[in-house]
Amino acid sequence: MTSQPSAPLRLTWTDPPLAVIPTPSGAMTLTRSLASGLVRRASDPPGVFWGVGDRGPNIKPKDAMARYGLTGLASLAGIDGARVMPLPGGGPALARFRLTGDQIVLEAAMPLKAMDGSPLTGVPPTPLSGMESEPAFSLDGEPLPPSSLGADTEGIAALPDGRFWIADEYGPSLLLAREDGVVERRLIPMGGMAMFEGSPVPVVEALPALALARKLNRGFEGVTLSADGAVLYVAFQSPLAHPDRTAHDEGQIVRLWALDPLSGALIGEHAYQLDPPESFVRDIEAGPVERSDIKVSELTALPDGGLLVLERVTHSTHIYRVRPGPETALSPIWSDPEHRPTLEQAGQDGFAILDKELVLSTDVETAICGDLEGMILIGPHDLLLASDSDYGIEGGETEFWQVRLG
Repeated sequence: MTSQPSAPLRLTWTDPPLAVIPTPSGAMTLTRSLASGLVRRASDPPGVFWGVGDRGPNIKPKDAMARYGLTGLASLAGIDGARVMPLPGGGPALARFRLTGDQIVLEAAMPLKAMDGSPLTGVPPTPLSGMESEPAFSLDGEPLPPSSLGADTEGIAALPDGRFWIADEYGPSLLLAREDGVVERRLIPMGGMAMFEGSPVPVVEALPALALARKLNRGFEGVTLSADGAVLYVAFQSPLAHPDRTAHDEGQIVRLWALDPLSGALIGEHAYQLDPPESFVRDIEAGPVERSDIKVSELTALPDGGLLVLERVTHSTHIYRVRPGPETALSPIWSDPEHRPTLEQAGQDGFAILDKELVLSTDVETAICGDLEGMILIGPHDLLLASDSDYGIEGGETEFWQVRLG
């Protein structure tokens, strides 16, 4: 373990307003949420960094009833993964920030869009037969039709030419975007084309078909480009539901894929083992923690070839350094969809697991907020962290924290 970091500093920031929607229990005040993933390009001026916002404001039906008096949503409460989306077009966006002293300034926010100007939406695409999907509904309880431009954009990595790879949980997929928000290409798993039929964004089947086994709302979340530019690392948020939901619920291994940064072809795979539920102290104090509650929310490449991995529940976050290399690469049999037992079923037997070195724990640094999703290095020893406000739909605010590591 490294030495303890210095006292964390909360930076000054206010979420920009997005919309105010009347409800039976008062106004639903929505704000911009732009820090689900963070990245800094080598060519950027000092202090400049980029963020990406996720699918947009969404809330569970039962929470919408309790908070906003939307009793007409009662019939949706029992639907697995159901989300109410009051502003389905107000989500996926690219943002440019500047850190000045102890203040974060938003310089620009660009909604993600196709080359023809069609905006990306937060509504899920059409699911494949038998595939888990996130049911989306309007405020009046009506189903929202699937969208071939639907994306839940959660992570961002920068290419040397200035463009970005943006990780999407729905497909899961990777979006190649310019700094003006135009999406030039979408890489999806083999066999997934029917989900995006008619999309004005060019769609390419390039990723392993196994990605389609992602558990509902747990696709790609962390993405980063290695320091030498040779590898695009992408992490699933949770163990795959492979071959079934039980494998996800009981699994403790998250797949970390090494991809070709241009084509998206799989060039390697590594096993990241999640911490046990009882180790997330602040969450345990708030209530029971299941294994399936634990997730990987961000990756950041280090100059020495290692990675920082942000692992969390809600209140507790553990950040680890790992070092993927040839000695930790998995055999190709684990990426074969027909192999049994699957990686998710095998426990810890028969394959290498990445060694984890603890860098930061918010169970120790308790001043730092929960719901952390964004993470970048802003100096050799300075880490910038950001929380997910969920667009303020449940009263949350984005918090930025600067930590000098030991």
